[in-house]
Order: sequence, then structure tokens, then C-alpha cells
Amino acid sequence: MQGNNKNHKKYIIMIKGIFPVDRFKELSTPFYYYDVDLLQETLSIVLSESDKYGYHCHYAIKANANPHILRIIAASGLGADCVSGGEIQAALDAGFPGSKIVFAGVGKADWEINLGLDNDIACFNVESSAELHVLNEMAEAKGKTATIAFRVNPNVDAHTHQKITTGMSENKFGINISMLPELFKALPRMENVCLTGIHFHIGSQITDMSAFKALSICFNKLQDELEAKGITLQHVNFGGGLGIDYYHPNHIPIPDFESYFAVFHKLINRRSEQQVHFELGRSIVGQCGTLISKVLYVKEGEVKKYAILDAGFSDLIRPAMYDAYHRIENISNDEGDDVYDIVGPICESSDVFDKDVKLNTIRRNDLIAIRSAGGYCESMASQYNCRPLPKSYFSDTI
Repeated sequence: MQGNNKNHKKYIIMIKGIFPVDRFKELSTPFYYYDVDLLQETLSIVLSESDKYGYHCHYAIKANANPHILRIIAASGLGADCVSGGEIQAALDAGFPGSKIVFAGVGKADWEINLGLDNDIACFNVESSAELHVLNEMAEAKGKTATIAFRVNPNVDAHTHQKITTGMSENKFGINISMLPELFKALPRMENVCLTGIHFHIGSQITDMSAFKALSICFNKLQDELEAKGITLQHVNFGGGLGIDYYHPNHIPIPDFESYFAVFHKLINRRSEQQVHFELGRSIVGQCGTLISKVLYVKEGEVKKYAILDAGFSDLIRPAMYDAYHRIENISNDEGDDVYDIVGPICESSDVFDKDVKLNTIRRNDLIAIRSAGGYCESMASQYNCRPLPKSYFSDTI
């Protein structure tokens, strides 16, 4: 996923020496550190590549809802993709206008729907017949008309982890294509909703472009079938899902947005004046974040060495939940090498960041960087074992 070399050349050079280690030594660990320059560069490329085709991009707030990060992204001009009322409020607080907010989620509570209606958000992505009826009733009570799209399950295999696959028929999300006729039949009786399009989201951390090709083909077929019945789509939202390179954050800090958008441009049968939307999350923020932790102990076992950190899966849960890989670096020592299991202090056997990792020799109080932690790390943090949430620091304010 190297992508356009001219877009990445600058950061291959800049990424080295990115961590102000001396300043880090003054801070209480663990903490999240964000490279704002990398975030800005990523946003610039997202906008330039999507603007080639007149596409509209929304940032998926669930990836990282840090207020400072949200303000930067809102200022870039992207819209917001929200999956809860709390995310809608966070988006509004950060400066995203209601007119650029889209709201998905299989279980929208009444107060969340009311928040969206009160702020005239751009679109509710409806995921069931039951939700459609409730939304129509609540919009009628407010004397409003809710703009909606049907979230459709295209039954496309995203070729990613089963826990982040969302577009198959058996997933809880969305509406199976076979059930759409029932909803279209009910629409004429719904005076307070206005259907303008359809929405897809097939999964997350997708690095195989063939999944997006299959999605495009599915959309073309569905659109032809709908038009044969007199149904036109003003907009189509293809969701997000583009992955990042967790193995090479130093050399591939920015995903291949050029190829990503080009796939859709080449394959979808876009109608005149039809808007095309995307919801990108991890691919925007994933590489700009790092979890910084301190070594508490180096524990010698009979056959293993353990580097026990003061960070645990309450601070970065992806390895424990998804068996996910994150590159780990010892940023305090560049001499020697040994093999370690990198583990946290939490009272669970799954509190392991990685096993058999070859690193520069680790000593007590060394600082360890766990890379590619900008997406789904801070936003999924918990206070399990009564641990305090880590603080966040930024390259433009530290």
C-alpha cells in the first residue's frame, strides 16, 4: 500500500527522530502522543485525492474522538460520521456543522435521534424497518423531515478480522438487499422522512482492494434494479474501511488514498449530479498516534524475558481483542538486542502487546513506543482495574 511516492517521500525522512524523548521523560506514563504534522499531511492527501472526483469525505469519529484531533479535522473541511449521540455532540463541539454530519448505528436511542433532528444533520443511515417507523414518528412530532439513506448489506467479504466485518448478511448491521422492497413499499406512507440514497460499510482495516471492487459491482447492480422500479439515488455512501500498514509505520505513514478513490472512480456507474460519500477513520488518524509507556520491570523466566510496562490493554485493547499487531520500539536505548514478551500490568492473561519481540536491550524505566495507535486506542480505553485514563499530548503543543 505504498501509493504515490511523491506524497510519502517527505514523511519517510521526517518520521525518523519524531519523538522528543527528553521531553517525554518529564511526563507521567502511559500517555498518547500525536504527530499533528502527519495528521495534517494525511488530511491534505485525503482531500486532494477525493477532490479529483468530487467525492465527499466524512471522518469516522469512533476511530478517535480526542477534542484536539477533532478540531483539526473539522477545520480541514471534512464532515463527520457518527454512530452515537455522544459522537454527534462531540462533532458539534469540535466545529463540524450539522449539515456535514451523518448518523449510522443499529440501535439509535430516542434522545440520539432527537439530537440529530434538532441539529438538522445531513443524513440518518437507517438500519431496519423498525428504526424507519420510529424515525418518521419522531420527526413528525417535531414538524421536521429527516433525510435518510438505507444502510444496505451487500454481502461482500471484506477479507478482514471477523470482529470488524460488518457487511455480510449475518451481521447485525444494515438491511439485507432482499428486504429492501418491503421498506420501499412502506415509504409512501412516511411523510416525515425523505430517502435520498443508500449507505454501505463492509468492514474495517481492509487492505485488499478487491473488496472495494466487489462493493462497487454490487452497487452498480443494485442501482440498476432500483432504477428499473423508478427509484433514483441522489447520493451513495460507500462507508470507509481502508486499512493502514501496522508493520511499517516509519516507511508507509500514509495509506494509499490514491488507489482507494481510483477504484471507485473506475468501477462505479455514477449518475449525473449523484453525490458520492466516504467515511474514513483509522486511515486518517491511525499512524499519527503512539502509546508511550515506561518499563516497570524486566522479568526473567526460565525460557522467556518479559518487559512489563505501565500500559495495559485498558490503554490499547486491539492486541487483546483482535489479535492485532502493533510495531513496538524501545526509544530510550539503541544498543544491544534481546527477545521479550511485551506485557502490561493488568490482572488478565490477555494483557499482552506482543510475544517474542526482538528489541534493543530493555532496562527498567526505558520508554517504549507502541506505534500506529491513533485509531481505536484512546477511543476504546477503559478504566478496568480502576486504572486512570492516560493523558494525551500533541506535537504542536508539547
